[in-house]
This record gives sequence, C-alpha cells and structure tokens, in this order.
Amino acid sequence: MEEYEKVSHPIPPVYDSHSEVLILGSFPSVKSREAQFFYGHPQNRFWKVLAYVFGEPIPADVPEKKTFLLRNHVAVWDVIAECEIVGSSDSSIRNVTVNDLSPILESAPIRQIYVNGRTAEKLFCKYMEGTINRSCICLPSTSPANAAWSLERLCVEWKRVLG
Repeated sequence: MEEYEKVSHPIPPVYDSHSEVLILGSFPSVKSREAQFFYGHPQNRFWKVLAYVFGEPIPADVPEKKTFLLRNHVAVWDVIAECEIVGSSDSSIRNVTVNDLSPILESAPIRQIYVNGRTAEKLFCKYMEGTINRSCICLPSTSPANAAWSLERLCVEWKRVLG
C-alpha cells in the first residue's frame, strides 16, 4: 500500500488582467507535478476539451498551453495549496491548506468560477466559497478516472465556460 505524502503545489496559477473565467481543479496529479503544469497526464482530456470549446488546435507544450489559456481569457489553478495525498488519488486528500484566490480575483474580471469535477467542487464549497463569497459551477471531471463521460459528452458540457 502506498504511503501518504505531504505535497506542496508546485505550479503557479495562470491568469492575467483579461481573464474572465477561472477553472479550478483539486490538486495536481503526480504526472502534472512532474510536467510542472496543469493537466499533464497524457490521458487527461482537459486540453482536448478546451481546444474543442474554443475551436482551436490542441496546445502541444507548456508555453502553447499558457498562451492558449490567456488568449481565451481563461485562468487556471487549483483549490489546494498543500495536502497529504497518496499518489494522485483525489479521494485520499487530507490535511488541506487552500490556495489564496485573492490575487486572481483582485486583478482579473472573473465572471465565473468553474471547478473540474466533484472533488474540486467539494473542496471549493468547504474551504473557499464562504471566504471569497463566490459560488462555482461544477463541470464533469476531465480525468481519465471519469470513464463514464465520453470525450464528446465532456465537450458539450464544457461549452458552458463560454457563458
């Protein structure tokens, strides 16, 4: 059995003064931490889904992904700053410290906060909603663990980020 590991979030948020949508995950997977960027697992469908939503090619590397997000006025970060976790298992997350969203919310005209999956929603509602006085809209997880949702269904549901 794998052991719990105390892990700090290694990836800074992506946003600028034009970001209108904030997408929050729970905490980066092992693969994302290794890649030093969000949704780094090759089987995660986040980048395919967003490329479909915005009608653009799938960004190939970290600089392209950052440019893609900023060009489409999307900010990305995670709810958790630090936690104890077993591997990449969201269900194992415990002893949470949350990220401070105020730098993003104070410098960008965020019209809506979306969360990527139920774990992010649960953590957002428990630790952030009352503090920042903003609600979120939960979108189905793009994780490969969410096999119940096909790529096509995800693409349709995620079009909600367009407002």
